[in-house]
Amino acid sequence: MSGLKRPIAVLFDLDGTLIDSAPDLIATLNRLRVDRGLTPLAAASVRHLASTGARGLVQGGFPGADQRLTAQLVERFLTDYRENLWQDSRPFAGIEQLLSELEQRGMKWGVVTNKVSGLARPTLQAAGWLERAGCLVAGDSTPEPKPSPQPVREACRLLGCRPDQAWFVGDDERDVMAGRSAGTATIVASWGYLPPDQSGRDWGADCVIDQPLQVLELMASSSGVIHG
Repeated sequence: MSGLKRPIAVLFDLDGTLIDSAPDLIATLNRLRVDRGLTPLAAASVRHLASTGARGLVQGGFPGADQRLTAQLVERFLTDYRENLWQDSRPFAGIEQLLSELEQRGMKWGVVTNKVSGLARPTLQAAGWLERAGCLVAGDSTPEPKPSPQPVREACRLLGCRPDQAWFVGDDERDVMAGRSAGTATIVASWGYLPPDQSGRDWGADCVIDQPLQVLELMASSSGVIHG
Protein backbone atom coordinates (compact mmCIF):
# COMPACT_ATOMS: atom_id res chain seq x y z
CA MET A 1 0.00 0.00 0.00
CA SER A 2 2.79 2.40 0.82
CA GLY A 3 4.04 2.26 -2.76
CA LEU A 4 0.83 3.70 -4.21
CA LYS A 5 0.93 7.18 -5.63
CA ARG A 6 -2.13 9.35 -5.07
CA PRO A 7 -4.16 9.35 -8.30
CA ILE A 8 -5.87 12.19 -10.12
CA ALA A 9 -8.60 9.81 -11.31
CA VAL A 10 -10.24 6.62 -10.07
CA LEU A 11 -11.82 4.02 -12.35
CA PHE A 12 -14.40 1.55 -11.11
CA ASP A 13 -15.85 -1.68 -12.38
CA LEU A 14 -19.67 -1.60 -12.21
CA ASP A 15 -21.27 -4.91 -11.15
CA GLY A 16 -19.80 -6.15 -7.90
CA THR A 17 -17.85 -2.96 -7.26
CA LEU A 18 -20.19 0.03 -7.45
CA ILE A 19 -23.51 -1.79 -7.77
CA ASP A 20 -24.88 -4.88 -6.08
CA SER A 21 -26.74 -6.06 -9.17
CA ALA A 22 -26.80 -9.73 -8.16
CA PRO A 23 -30.43 -9.70 -6.94
CA ASP A 24 -31.79 -8.67 -10.33
CA LEU A 25 -29.38 -10.84 -12.31
CA ILE A 26 -30.22 -13.90 -10.25
CA ALA A 27 -33.96 -13.16 -10.41
CA THR A 28 -33.70 -13.03 -14.21
CA LEU A 29 -31.85 -16.34 -14.27
CA ASN A 30 -34.43 -17.97 -12.03
CA ARG A 31 -37.30 -16.76 -14.19
CA LEU A 32 -35.65 -18.52 -17.12
CA ARG A 33 -35.29 -21.69 -15.07
CA VAL A 34 -38.92 -21.61 -13.95
CA ASP A 35 -40.04 -21.06 -17.55
CA ARG A 36 -38.24 -24.29 -18.45
CA GLY A 37 -39.76 -26.22 -15.54
CA LEU A 38 -36.73 -26.02 -13.27
CA THR A 39 -36.63 -24.93 -9.66
CA PRO A 40 -35.09 -21.56 -8.76
CA LEU A 41 -31.50 -21.59 -7.58
CA ALA A 42 -30.50 -20.30 -4.15
CA ALA A 43 -28.99 -16.84 -4.58
CA ALA A 44 -25.91 -17.76 -2.55
CA SER A 45 -25.05 -20.60 -4.94
CA VAL A 46 -24.74 -18.35 -8.01
CA ARG A 47 -24.03 -14.90 -6.55
CA HIS A 48 -20.34 -15.20 -7.46
CA LEU A 49 -21.36 -15.47 -11.13
CA ALA A 50 -22.85 -11.97 -11.18
CA SER A 51 -19.62 -10.52 -12.62
CA THR A 52 -19.47 -13.06 -15.45
CA GLY A 53 -22.19 -11.51 -17.59
CA ALA A 54 -25.29 -13.07 -19.12
CA ARG A 55 -23.41 -15.99 -20.67
CA GLY A 56 -21.65 -16.88 -17.44
CA LEU A 57 -24.91 -16.77 -15.50
CA VAL A 58 -26.74 -18.86 -18.10
CA GLN A 59 -23.95 -21.43 -18.16
CA GLY A 60 -24.05 -21.58 -14.37
CA GLY A 61 -27.83 -21.90 -14.32
CA PHE A 62 -28.07 -24.36 -17.22
CA PRO A 63 -24.85 -26.37 -17.05
CA GLY A 64 -26.06 -29.03 -19.49
CA ALA A 65 -27.17 -26.65 -22.24
CA ASP A 66 -25.49 -27.03 -25.62
CA GLN A 67 -24.11 -24.08 -27.56
CA ARG A 68 -27.33 -23.41 -29.47
CA LEU A 69 -29.57 -23.51 -26.39
CA THR A 70 -27.10 -21.37 -24.45
CA ALA A 71 -27.23 -18.70 -27.16
CA GLN A 72 -31.04 -18.73 -27.07
CA LEU A 73 -31.12 -18.49 -23.30
CA VAL A 74 -28.62 -15.63 -23.30
CA GLU A 75 -30.84 -13.69 -25.70
CA ARG A 76 -33.88 -14.28 -23.52
CA PHE A 77 -31.89 -13.41 -20.41
CA LEU A 78 -30.83 -10.06 -21.84
CA THR A 79 -34.36 -9.20 -22.95
CA ASP A 80 -35.77 -9.93 -19.50
CA TYR A 81 -32.92 -8.29 -17.58
CA ARG A 82 -33.11 -5.09 -19.65
CA GLU A 83 -36.66 -4.60 -18.35
CA ASN A 84 -35.80 -5.44 -14.73
CA LEU A 85 -32.27 -4.19 -14.14
CA TRP A 86 -33.15 -1.79 -11.30
CA GLN A 87 -35.69 -3.66 -9.19
CA ASP A 88 -33.52 -4.69 -6.25
CA SER A 89 -30.08 -3.53 -7.43
CA ARG A 90 -28.50 -0.84 -5.29
CA PRO A 91 -25.10 0.79 -4.69
CA PHE A 92 -22.98 -1.06 -2.15
CA ALA A 93 -22.82 0.52 1.29
CA GLY A 94 -20.26 3.31 1.31
CA ILE A 95 -20.17 3.84 -2.46
CA GLU A 96 -22.30 6.99 -2.51
CA GLN A 97 -20.17 8.53 0.22
CA LEU A 98 -16.98 7.58 -1.62
CA LEU A 99 -18.12 9.08 -4.93
CA SER A 100 -19.33 12.25 -3.24
CA GLU A 101 -16.01 12.64 -1.44
CA LEU A 102 -14.05 12.17 -4.67
CA GLU A 103 -16.18 14.83 -6.33
CA GLN A 104 -15.74 17.23 -3.41
CA ARG A 105 -12.00 16.81 -3.79
CA GLY A 106 -12.25 17.65 -7.47
CA MET A 107 -11.15 14.18 -8.52
CA LYS A 108 -12.30 12.55 -11.73
CA TRP A 109 -13.93 9.14 -11.65
CA GLY A 110 -15.27 6.83 -14.31
CA VAL A 111 -16.69 3.38 -14.98
CA VAL A 112 -15.09 0.57 -16.96
CA THR A 113 -17.41 -2.41 -17.32
CA ASN A 114 -17.92 -5.40 -19.56
CA LYS A 115 -21.67 -4.75 -19.41
CA VAL A 116 -22.75 -3.56 -22.86
CA SER A 117 -23.67 0.10 -23.15
CA GLY A 118 -27.36 -0.70 -23.67
CA LEU A 119 -27.42 -2.07 -20.11
CA ALA A 120 -24.67 -0.05 -18.48
CA ARG A 121 -26.08 3.37 -19.36
CA PRO A 122 -29.56 2.75 -17.90
CA THR A 123 -27.94 1.23 -14.81
CA LEU A 124 -25.89 4.37 -14.24
CA GLN A 125 -28.96 6.48 -14.98
CA ALA A 126 -31.01 4.58 -12.41
CA ALA A 127 -28.24 5.01 -9.84
CA GLY A 128 -28.13 8.75 -10.53
CA TRP A 129 -24.55 8.62 -11.79
CA LEU A 130 -24.78 8.98 -15.55
CA GLU A 131 -24.21 12.73 -15.49
CA ARG A 132 -21.73 12.53 -12.62
CA ALA A 133 -19.34 9.95 -14.03
CA GLY A 134 -16.48 11.39 -16.03
CA CYS A 135 -16.73 8.50 -18.47
CA LEU A 136 -18.46 5.21 -19.12
CA VAL A 137 -16.51 2.63 -21.09
CA ALA A 138 -18.76 -0.38 -21.65
CA GLY A 139 -18.10 -3.84 -22.97
CA ASP A 140 -18.87 -2.75 -26.52
CA SER A 141 -17.11 0.64 -26.36
CA THR A 142 -13.75 -0.72 -27.52
CA PRO A 143 -12.81 -3.56 -29.90
CA GLU A 144 -11.88 -5.81 -26.96
CA PRO A 145 -13.41 -5.85 -23.44
CA LYS A 146 -11.55 -6.56 -20.21
CA PRO A 147 -9.13 -8.28 -19.57
CA SER A 148 -7.80 -6.35 -22.56
CA PRO A 149 -6.22 -3.04 -21.48
CA GLN A 150 -8.11 -1.20 -24.23
CA PRO A 151 -11.13 -0.16 -22.10
CA VAL A 152 -8.90 1.13 -19.30
CA ARG A 153 -6.75 3.11 -21.69
CA GLU A 154 -9.87 4.56 -23.33
CA ALA A 155 -11.26 5.59 -19.94
CA CYS A 156 -8.02 7.36 -19.09
CA ARG A 157 -8.08 9.13 -22.44
CA LEU A 158 -11.64 10.32 -21.81
CA LEU A 159 -10.70 11.54 -18.32
CA GLY A 160 -7.62 13.31 -19.64
CA CYS A 161 -5.06 11.41 -17.59
CA ARG A 162 -2.31 8.88 -18.13
CA PRO A 163 -2.93 5.33 -16.90
CA ASP A 164 -0.19 5.72 -14.30
CA GLN A 165 -2.17 8.65 -12.84
CA ALA A 166 -5.23 6.47 -12.19
CA TRP A 167 -6.35 3.69 -9.87
CA PHE A 168 -8.67 0.94 -11.07
CA VAL A 169 -10.94 -0.69 -8.50
CA GLY A 170 -12.69 -3.95 -9.40
CA ASP A 171 -13.87 -7.28 -8.03
CA ASP A 172 -12.77 -9.58 -10.85
CA GLU A 173 -9.36 -10.85 -11.90
CA ARG A 174 -10.06 -9.42 -15.36
CA ASP A 175 -10.09 -5.95 -13.81
CA VAL A 176 -6.64 -6.50 -12.35
CA MET A 177 -5.32 -7.91 -15.63
CA ALA A 178 -6.74 -5.00 -17.63
CA GLY A 179 -5.47 -2.37 -15.23
CA ARG A 180 -1.99 -3.83 -14.91
CA SER A 181 -1.65 -4.19 -18.68
CA ALA A 182 -2.81 -0.60 -19.17
CA GLY A 183 -0.48 0.76 -16.50
CA THR A 184 -2.85 1.73 -13.68
CA ALA A 185 -2.57 0.81 -10.04
CA THR A 186 -5.11 -1.93 -9.30
CA ILE A 187 -7.25 -2.49 -6.21
CA VAL A 188 -9.42 -5.54 -5.56
CA ALA A 189 -12.88 -4.84 -4.10
CA SER A 190 -13.36 -7.88 -1.90
CA TRP A 191 -16.98 -6.95 -1.12
CA GLY A 192 -17.91 -7.94 -4.67
CA TYR A 193 -18.52 -11.22 -6.45
CA LEU A 194 -15.26 -13.04 -5.90
CA PRO A 195 -15.43 -16.82 -6.41
CA PRO A 196 -15.96 -18.67 -3.11
CA ASP A 197 -12.46 -20.16 -3.17
CA GLN A 198 -10.62 -16.92 -3.99
CA SER A 199 -9.68 -13.81 -2.04
CA GLY A 200 -8.15 -11.83 -4.88
CA ARG A 201 -4.84 -11.65 -3.03
CA ASP A 202 -3.02 -13.75 -5.61
CA TRP A 203 -4.21 -11.77 -8.64
CA GLY A 204 -1.24 -9.42 -8.65
CA ALA A 205 -3.16 -6.29 -7.59
CA ASP A 206 -1.50 -3.51 -5.63
CA CYS A 207 -3.84 -4.17 -2.71
CA VAL A 208 -7.13 -5.70 -1.61
CA ILE A 209 -9.69 -3.66 0.33
CA ASP A 210 -12.76 -4.80 2.24
CA GLN A 211 -15.02 -1.76 2.00
CA PRO A 212 -15.30 1.23 -0.36
CA LEU A 213 -14.19 3.99 2.01
CA GLN A 214 -10.79 2.34 2.28
CA VAL A 215 -10.07 3.98 -1.08
CA LEU A 216 -9.91 7.28 0.81
CA GLU A 217 -7.67 5.74 3.48
CA LEU A 218 -5.29 4.59 0.76
CA MET A 219 -5.19 8.10 -0.65
CA ALA A 220 -4.40 9.52 2.77
CA SER A 221 -1.46 7.14 3.16
CA SER A 222 -0.19 7.33 -0.42
CA SER A 223 3.12 8.97 -1.12
CA GLY A 224 2.10 11.84 -3.39
CA VAL A 225 0.34 12.77 -6.59
CA ILE A 226 1.79 11.69 -9.94
CA HIS A 227 2.07 14.85 -11.99
CA GLY A 228 2.18 15.21 -15.74
